[in-house]
Amino acid sequence: VRLQVQNVEKPLYRGTFHCFQSIIKQESAFGLYKGIGSPMMGLTFINALVFGVQGNTLRALGKDTPLNQFLAGSAAGAIQCIICCPMELAKTRMQLQGTGEYKLKMKNYKNSLDCLIKIYRKEGLRGINRGMVSTFIRETPSFGFYFLTYDCMTRYLGCEAEDSYVIPKLLFSGGMSGIVSWLSTYPVDVIKSRLQADGVGGVTQYNGILDCVRKSYHEEGWRVFTRGLTSTLLRAFPVNAATFATVTVFLMYMRSEDNLRECEPGPVIQQPSSL
Repeated sequence: VRLQVQNVEKPLYRGTFHCFQSIIKQESAFGLYKGIGSPMMGLTFINALVFGVQGNTLRALGKDTPLNQFLAGSAAGAIQCIICCPMELAKTRMQLQGTGEYKLKMKNYKNSLDCLIKIYRKEGLRGINRGMVSTFIRETPSFGFYFLTYDCMTRYLGCEAEDSYVIPKLLFSGGMSGIVSWLSTYPVDVIKSRLQADGVGGVTQYNGILDCVRKSYHEEGWRVFTRGLTSTLLRAFPVNAATFATVTVFLMYMRSEDNLRECEPGPVIQQPSSL
């Protein structure tokens, strides 16, 4: 977020590693965890919603094909925007608060919840849903590629329940899914971050998505749409590796013969690799 929204005329950070160093030096290690309250509150619901919607949509479509995997993932991505957008708005605002200050002279927001409450009081529902359209444009195809990549990777690697290397294979498949997912729509994420950060200093720069795209490109060129990509990919692999492996192993256990009658009255999915 810091790299995506920094002023190109007076940049604070030269790159991912310099940004990391500067935050620790100027704001202590706690500076790296600014805005953590928002994901802690929202990610549990988001993941439950995503995997639940994806699984049920795939069943409704009837056939487990690559196209249906993409469509089911896209449906899941679209629906979770309801929680994702306000969550990321609070996260973005909290992460930008007190940039470069070891001790904040003045806190606009005490925490993520306080941030959302203050935005709501000032701007209403429209304010806490700032960036909703760009979030929707990012998340819908992104989650389609997310689940499609995971399904293809697990089938290619042969992730069967009895395989002694199933966990490393699931971790690798999940990590690669996260990378492909972010690469597919990353420029939209830059725009989303800029729109949600707009007005933090009291000055509004953008009138909407197209205006943000035009001004960003005019001032900084095409490279602006890759700002912060390195740090995003470094985060994406371990996070999604852990997420997918945990969900898949849990589903494998729940669908085992010992638990089949108690947990799933319908037929077992033959390929453990498919969610």
